[in-house]
Amino acid sequence: MSTDAVMPNNLAGWIGGEAEALVETGLPWLDAKRRSAWERVRHESIPDARQEAWRYTNLKLLMAQGFSRHMEPGARVERTHLETVLVPGLQAYRAIVVNGRFSPELSDLGDLPSGVSAGSLLAMLTHDPDALADHLNKLAGEGANLFSALNTAAMDDGFVLLIEPRARVERPIEVLHLSVGTEEPRVAQPRNLVVLGKGAEATLIERYASLGEPLYCTNSLLEISLEDEAVLDHCRIQTESPNAFHLTGLYLNQARASRYRGVNLGLGAVWSRTDIQVRFSAPYASSDLKGLYLAGDKQLIDYHLDVDHGVGHCASRESFKGIVFGKGRAVFDGRVRVAPDAQKTDAHLSNRNLLLSESAEVDTKPQLEILADDVKCSHGTTVGQIEPEALFYLRSRGISEAAARRMLCLGFAGEIIDALSPGPLRDFAAAQVSSRLENVPLA
Repeated sequence: MSTDAVMPNNLAGWIGGEAEALVETGLPWLDAKRRSAWERVRHESIPDARQEAWRYTNLKLLMAQGFSRHMEPGARVERTHLETVLVPGLQAYRAIVVNGRFSPELSDLGDLPSGVSAGSLLAMLTHDPDALADHLNKLAGEGANLFSALNTAAMDDGFVLLIEPRARVERPIEVLHLSVGTEEPRVAQPRNLVVLGKGAEATLIERYASLGEPLYCTNSLLEISLEDEAVLDHCRIQTESPNAFHLTGLYLNQARASRYRGVNLGLGAVWSRTDIQVRFSAPYASSDLKGLYLAGDKQLIDYHLDVDHGVGHCASRESFKGIVFGKGRAVFDGRVRVAPDAQKTDAHLSNRNLLLSESAEVDTKPQLEILADDVKCSHGTTVGQIEPEALFYLRSRGISEAAARRMLCLGFAGEIIDALSPGPLRDFAAAQVSSRLENVPLA
């Protein structure tokens, strides 16, 4: 492939350098997708505050790190190291992706039920590419932003889950994206694909974690396709290194009468951004998105939602909460669009934030774009502090101020944490949130 143009945005290292980039895969359909994304990366400038979607998200810190692609195979991780990041008591099928590359040695997918295929993207592209040709990159295209395009141009491994019609997976499937530090600041770009056939049901747990506190970047992309009447419960928990940078693009398409329930927790990384796109392609589908984010000192956490009701008789719920303290900063940008022919749409968007210090900052922008007239839609946002009366009540019963504040914060977060399932994952999330609130300053 030609590399005559010089990338103006200093992102060549994310793909491996222009001279090494885009080695042909031998799959014409895949090479065409990667080539198209590559052209966009080469010629598009880095987003800045002049673009509405990036008005509150400063990229200078991210771009200053000089990240380069992991060219070597996945780092070696011992099982004893893995135990430190697992969820206690969680009984699940497990896929481990280390620095963006699937690890068959650490994964446990051996007894999946009939009709379920799960494993490495690279392995499936090598041995059964036809199974992916109609799905891979169908939803994301070149991506909603430059970083999704980067993932597409560099895609070489990640996780794939294909479930045939009417198949059910009783046990949750956990995908653990594990980052291990290297001598140089590296970027991992796992590419993930989930397809549920007609009437299929599954629970997917997606976690991002690290060993130690290394400096690195994760630029992940996940496409989810739900066919008619498919049901997916999806939990996402990001607890990465406090020195890490994190980007996720999640692209979801729902067919007739499909149901999606997603819970998102953003707790780690010094800088993180999550873009979620939901598309309804047939009526009677429903989507329920919940989220909780904690942003502490020197931390930025950014969530962008784009829910498109392109057809009628569908329902969506978006409820996100944030707790921001110290000099932390959070951004929430939620948009729900109802197309002219999408009558009988039922959509509700909510964002509530709790500020624990005068230096904390929240930029929130819920939006409704309604082009149909027979709909039930609402949106709302709040930014406030702990109620003095509630704090006084707990203090009057002998509870210290720090403990009382933590209890009130956990109560605020409880609605989102309680939506997690199964129980061990919920307990794990509650412990993670509580731990991060331990050292919150009193003012």
